[in-house]
Amino acid sequence: MLLHIVARGKIGRSPEAELVERYLKRIAWPTKLTELPERGGKTPDPASGAVQVVLDERGEALSSMELAQTLERWRDGGKREARFLIGAADGHEEAQRATADLLLSFGPATWPHLLVRAMLAEQLFRATSILAGHPYHRDG
Repeated sequence: MLLHIVARGKIGRSPEAELVERYLKRIAWPTKLTELPERGGKTPDPASGAVQVVLDERGEALSSMELAQTLERWRDGGKREARFLIGAADGHEEAQRATADLLLSFGPATWPHLLVRAMLAEQLFRATSILAGHPYHRDG
């Protein structure tokens, strides 16, 4: 299953970009990162059999294990793509939130989109490591 991060804003050359790249390279599953302008620009159409995850502070906060189990359920259920949408400073349109398969939160705080990318990439690496039985993940 493809793990596809679709993010508003350009990350450019930055420590955050290096961190995102470092984690994405370590994920054994196929990954893709698509950047959109802060405003405008069309979100690419999802592949058939895709699930859409909208990162939103009002969403559900999943543990790393719960995220791993969710990815596993989608993968084993034949989903071909898990698309993770990171909005700009003003968040997502209500229509996008309403059609999401999952609203995912990293807690009630508002995080800069560059940090959210790094946090998401790390959590995707951790979740896929859990599913592979890799010792990177530690309970407790």
